[in-house]
Amino acid sequence: MASEKKLVEAITSMEEDFAQWYTDVVKKAELCDYASVKGCMVIKPAGYALWENIQKELDRRFKETGVENVYMPLFIPEGLLQKEKDHVEGFAPEVAWVTHGGMEELQERMCVRPTSETLFCDFYARDIHSYRDLPKVYNQWCSVVRWEKTTRPFLRSREFLWQEGHTAHATAQEAQERTEQMLNVYADFCEEVLAIPVIRGQKTDKEKFAGAEATYTIEALMHDGKALQSGTSHNFGDGFAKAFEIQYAAKDNSLQYVHQTSWGMSTRIIGAIIMVHGDDSGLVLPPMIAPVQVVIVPIQQKKEGVLDKAFEIKEALSGFRVKVDDSDKSPGWKFSESEMRGIPVRVEIGPKDMAQNQAVLVRRDTREKQIVPLDRIQEKIGELLVQIQREMLERAREHRDAHTYTAEDFDVFKRTVEEKPGFVKAMWCGCRECEDKIKELTGATSRCMPFVQEKLADTCVCCGKPAVKMVYWGRAY
Repeated sequence: MASEKKLVEAITSMEEDFAQWYTDVVKKAELCDYASVKGCMVIKPAGYALWENIQKELDRRFKETGVENVYMPLFIPEGLLQKEKDHVEGFAPEVAWVTHGGMEELQERMCVRPTSETLFCDFYARDIHSYRDLPKVYNQWCSVVRWEKTTRPFLRSREFLWQEGHTAHATAQEAQERTEQMLNVYADFCEEVLAIPVIRGQKTDKEKFAGAEATYTIEALMHDGKALQSGTSHNFGDGFAKAFEIQYAAKDNSLQYVHQTSWGMSTRIIGAIIMVHGDDSGLVLPPMIAPVQVVIVPIQQKKEGVLDKAFEIKEALSGFRVKVDDSDKSPGWKFSESEMRGIPVRVEIGPKDMAQNQAVLVRRDTREKQIVPLDRIQEKIGELLVQIQREMLERAREHRDAHTYTAEDFDVFKRTVEEKPGFVKAMWCGCRECEDKIKELTGATSRCMPFVQEKLADTCVCCGKPAVKMVYWGRAY
């Protein structure tokens, strides 16, 4: 029994050290590994399978809204990056530069893309001529490089995978509608597929994307009470269009600037899945995103007919993502390993079960067991996966709501941030000085100004001046 416990004992308790628990889960569940390139990660098959499922579902949802996929170059000439002042200043500290091609020094150095706004703008300036060319609703799946000082697997690495949408529209209204539409695509995806409840809202000017007119965000709360920005959508207005001379001939033959948007979600969302749903035994994966939804563990598999029955059950469950663990490990080890990997449902089948024409189903999220007749196993597992998906979202929402607090004065605000990790809702006057002061004195940042506003008080929680917005605040990853 001691050897069978080893797999679980290797995980630090999240109550003891949440950061170490997270690292242990990532490593033990074999989602990724450290690379020889400092600050970068090797995404292993289990981790990449998660990303593939995320990519597949997001891509489907994008295309339902008219999005087309394209691909832009990896390198951006320095002159191109410099065209939009706020944008380049925002990214300058994180840019990785290429100075040589082979043995020759480049006449103009190039950056490895930290994001692709400038490349899309350069392309649009040459590709858009008339109102008939609009809208352009493009997305690319790629990797980007940002030279982060502090890294953590999935949450922050120097190279990461993501998608970045870039659109061009004839009017400001169309751009605003697309900005909000894509934010809602992200929010619905997180809640319906990842079982992660999110707060939808707008970033303050301090926190908005460099060069954007407005940035919208979905914010999720992790198990340790820290916030994670999980997807963003930006309205660029016509700022980039003016910097890059992206104009079109309108119906009245006048020259007009386009209005642009950008939106993205990255592999850091895998970190959110881990930190919202995981427990001290490892991953807990929502069925809709789990690479393996059902694992079949044969008990006493060397006995005649047991393995055959396990594969027979797999065949009956062909509508799901199913694996038979026919390794020579003990059943106890297999149970621990399937729990570590977060597989939503475990099916146990042995000689006694076969004699009674039944199997045992075990939920990963609650560990509840039920015995089902083999002739109803497909129906029962289908129902169970739907139930698990729904209840995981409900539990995550209950956790978030239980860790969302209200503060009407600064002493209560400061004490809440320090003593009760989570979101703190408080009124704000709209001044950058108060936002800076709150961060300096509490470590909390503005997460978003939610679309659904509440009037908690008449005055700012920081300075006492008239309040203009209710804001979600919190410490964040």
